[in-house]
Amino acid sequence: MASLYQHIKSIAIGSDHAGFEYKKNIANWLTKQNLILQDFGTFDTASVDYPDFAHLVAQAVENNEVGFGILICGSGNGVAITANKHKNIRAALCWTEEIAKLARQHNNANIICIPARFVDIAAAQRMVEIFLQIPFEGGRHQRRVDKIDLGLDPC
Repeated sequence: MASLYQHIKSIAIGSDHAGFEYKKNIANWLTKQNLILQDFGTFDTASVDYPDFAHLVAQAVENNEVGFGILICGSGNGVAITANKHKNIRAALCWTEEIAKLARQHNNANIICIPARFVDIAAAQRMVEIFLQIPFEGGRHQRRVDKIDLGLDPC
C-alpha cells in the first residue's frame, strides 16, 4: 500500500484536545504506510487552543516542508478557518469521502480538516486515505484555484 503514497514527501498533522484520539489513530496508521509525519501536537487530551496547532501545520505546508497537512478538532471549522489564513493554503473541511475526493480533485486542497465530533474514526481514516491518493484534476479547476489567493502577506 505504501506505493500509493510515493508522491508524498511527508505530512504534517495536528489537532486540539477534541481531535487528539483521532490524530493518534491516523498518525499510527500513516506511519504503518511508511509515510514520514511531522506531528505538531497536541499530545494529550488536556484543553488547548486549536489555532496554536493549525498555524504550525499550515506553516509547514505553506513553506513546502511537507506535501500535505491533516488537522482535526471538534467541528473541523476552527482549524480550517485558521489554516486558510495562510498564503497558498487550501484547507478543506471534510465530513464525507466524496467531499474529501472533490476537495482534492476540484480545489487542490492541501490540508484536510476533520470534525472529530461528527464522524467516526473509520470514516476519518478513509477520508485521509482518499485525500492523499486523489490527484488534482487541473484544467478548468486550475483557473478557479488561481483566483483564490488575494496576494496578501501570510500570517
